[in-house]
Amino acid sequence: MAEKDLLDLNELERSKKDLSRTLLLGGLIVAIILFFIGFLDAIGGINTSLQSIDYFAIGLMAVCGPYGFYTTYRYNKVKAIESRLPDFLRDVAEAGRFGMTLAEAIKVASRGRYGGLTTEIRRMAAQIDWGVPAAEAIRLFSERVDTPLVRRMMAIIIKANDAGGSVADVLTMVAHDAREAMLAQEERKIAMATYTVVIYVSFMVFIATIFILNTTFLPKMLEAGSQVSKGAEAAGITNMPATIKTDIIPTVQFIFVVAVMIHAFGDGILAGVLQDGRIQNGMRHSFIMLLVGLIGTRLIG
Repeated sequence: MAEKDLLDLNELERSKKDLSRTLLLGGLIVAIILFFIGFLDAIGGINTSLQSIDYFAIGLMAVCGPYGFYTTYRYNKVKAIESRLPDFLRDVAEAGRFGMTLAEAIKVASRGRYGGLTTEIRRMAAQIDWGVPAAEAIRLFSERVDTPLVRRMMAIIIKANDAGGSVADVLTMVAHDAREAMLAQEERKIAMATYTVVIYVSFMVFIATIFILNTTFLPKMLEAGSQVSKGAEAAGITNMPATIKTDIIPTVQFIFVVAVMIHAFGDGILAGVLQDGRIQNGMRHSFIMLLVGLIGTRLIG
């Protein structure tokens, strides 16, 4: 009965701490409302101080911002825990070499300091003190942290403990494997950081190019079109064989703004995937790029 209550408490704790689904759902609701307002503004149903595309951009930001930053925060917190996992496994292995059982080794190791992992280790030790088997306490730990690396490492330890072999040797091997995996992730992150910077720079260049076109090329086209029209009127020509269509310039400017927003959202997702293989992290980059793009397009407008 105590074990069941512990499982229920663990599940309740996880649901309270993980707000990602709530933030995503709230962002989607806000985005739908803003999209609807933007649609009404586009068809002339309402008249607001913002343009219709602004509502779509802010709606995307409402989805990407809170959810992206929160999931990235949780991801970094878990990574901080994972970074100390090899040290913990090594200490448990050393305790096991002195003839301690896995449960005793975990309780001894819980006296150490492992950064963000310390709280979880002491929780495991407390669960063991309450009568929870060591294998079950480890499984609950893997569910709380819930990353592929931790799940794989803990599954190996549980199997080794159930098999009754040398758990200390298995722990040493697992600690080494975890260290190697994290080093590989860090190398990948450093290598991909260059591509993330390239994406940001290319996006800024894209905005700068549109700004230059809007402030130099389009005004010249408008001026040339006016001069052609005035010259034709002065000469009494009613049917010009070739004219400059200046009335499409506002449409071209609107297309520029739409292109910036599409690039901001897509490039942000791509930056996150390249950085650490996570779309959630890409939403954070999308929010930043959408904000920069929205401010930049106000200069275009």
